[in-house]
Amino acid sequence: MKAFRKFLPVATMAGLLLSTPTFAANWTLAAGNGTLGFSGTQTGKTFEGHFEKYDGTINFDPAHPEAGHAKITIDMASATTGDSQRDGALPGQDWFDVKAFPSAVFEVKDFKVKGGNAYDAEGTLTIKGVSKPAVLPLTIDISGSMLHAKGHLQLVRSVFNVGVGPWATSQWVALEVGVDVDVTAHGG
Repeated sequence: MKAFRKFLPVATMAGLLLSTPTFAANWTLAAGNGTLGFSGTQTGKTFEGHFEKYDGTINFDPAHPEAGHAKITIDMASATTGDSQRDGALPGQDWFDVKAFPSAVFEVKDFKVKGGNAYDAEGTLTIKGVSKPAVLPLTIDISGSMLHAKGHLQLVRSVFNVGVGPWATSQWVALEVGVDVDVTAHGG
């Protein structure tokens, strides 16, 4: 009986430790804390742009990345490339159709470890009402109350109905689009 009394506190403590849920840190992403950019090719010339407005939440703990998730919302009307003709066309029906689809959303279901600070953010990307699985390879560094995420993703714009009508082919604008993420989130 004496041995059981000594074992009981140890067993109770072990049970508590094993049953304690893991909580990921919560991070808030807001425009102005980095760049959410895109690039493409128009008539053989590369162009770059970015979204001026985006926000989101990231739930991430490097000790348990598989338990993480994130939801990033992008204001599609905030796209800018520095070319007035292109910037005027992007919000229209042929491209982003911001009246019908004001936002794009990337919802991350989990983070897969690739080694070191490299991860694959796996989830669903929704643009113009079309949702497709997407994997964003990125690096994540945490310093105090700051999370820095940097990555690159290649998309085919036509899969999301971006560039319809005369723009549906790659005749003037390439179908492949690069998405570049270099942002900082606060929290922890």
